[in-house]
Amino acid sequence: MLETLTQLGGLAAGIVDAPAWPLSDDDLVTSLDEVHRLEQQLAAVRLHLIREIDGRSFVSSEHVTSTAVWLRHRYHVSAQTGTRWVTLANDLDRHPGLDAALSKGAVNTEQAQVIGHQLRQLPDDLDTGLADLAEEIMVGWAGEAGFDPKVLREMSSTILHRIAPEIADRVDEEALRREERRAEQTKAFNLSNNGDGRYRVSGWLPAEAAAIVNNALDPLCKPLPEDHRTATQRRADALTDVCAHAMNTGDLPEQGGEHAHVAIVVDWDLVRQQVGIGQLDTGERLSPEQVRRWACDARLIPFVLGGQSQVLDAGRSRRLFDGPLRRAIIVRDRGCAFPGCDRPAKWTDCHHIVHWADGGSTSLDNGVLLCRSHHRLIHRGDWQVRIAADGLPEFIPPHYVDSERRPRRNIYHRRE
Repeated sequence: MLETLTQLGGLAAGIVDAPAWPLSDDDLVTSLDEVHRLEQQLAAVRLHLIREIDGRSFVSSEHVTSTAVWLRHRYHVSAQTGTRWVTLANDLDRHPGLDAALSKGAVNTEQAQVIGHQLRQLPDDLDTGLADLAEEIMVGWAGEAGFDPKVLREMSSTILHRIAPEIADRVDEEALRREERRAEQTKAFNLSNNGDGRYRVSGWLPAEAAAIVNNALDPLCKPLPEDHRTATQRRADALTDVCAHAMNTGDLPEQGGEHAHVAIVVDWDLVRQQVGIGQLDTGERLSPEQVRRWACDARLIPFVLGGQSQVLDAGRSRRLFDGPLRRAIIVRDRGCAFPGCDRPAKWTDCHHIVHWADGGSTSLDNGVLLCRSHHRLIHRGDWQVRIAADGLPEFIPPHYVDSERRPRRNIYHRRE
């Protein structure tokens, strides 16, 4: 074998620098076909050698943990490539039909990996004749039918239903149970501070939990009027909206004797000057715009801080726009009052048209319902809101939206 491989190496070296431009179109394609076929055959030879190496003990003398690791160091390939080589080498050893197809160049290594993987998924107690039939069918799909790896993977996933439907249902049930157990054991939700004002969300959800989350978020993900957010940004806001709604209902379990809340510490005098930077109880800082937006419709707990920020006095907690007053605004606005928005009242904040820090009153003619997205938009200052002579809110767009700045209203909630 070594002598033949040496000869092949010499022949290959002789054609590496051979020009391809003199070839006709047909000869060019035929040459590429031949190179591809030889490449698969040489891949089969490599896998045979790897299988023999994997069966011997000399790899352990190299002070590595596995044949895959040895291959990685020896040939400077990735750990994944080394593992794929060893896995496929063992698959070919167990399945002579697949080995023969690759050795002839009838299938390629990617197709062989798909077939080998699916053969490993067959039940251990499956009749040998049925396993051989499955191998034959899939090799035919890869070779004669010419299915690429993606299509072959989809087709092969149903192989057991084709050869032994009476067994397939039982296997599917067992597989689903395994998947369910694994999903429950590995489910996780993490918020990681990126250190730049952003948090990375990561984790895993079981299929059932993912369906619940998707169904809760999807209705809140469609674009709103004057909405320039991307689809992923809308989805991130939807998650925040769902959590804010859960906190606002007051139905969440208490923690430390209090309902779920977000605590913000800010200098009151700076808030009035519209330059106050706030701080969450987690240590994260908020911009003046964010602080003022939170102050519009929040459970406010004022603290008097000493020179070293010690708490010297805590006033009574109170809610702005609560009780009958909020209900009156809901009767008037019926939902987010921004033009075209369909968010219902329960998903809104009550916004002070003249900010309470600027002396604005907490009254029917100084309040308007806004969803969180449009609440942010109004606080950026481009759009303006006012109560018209008929007592209904209307919005003045910026010049870049309407050069004449004609007032707009929400007619969605009054369409009945």
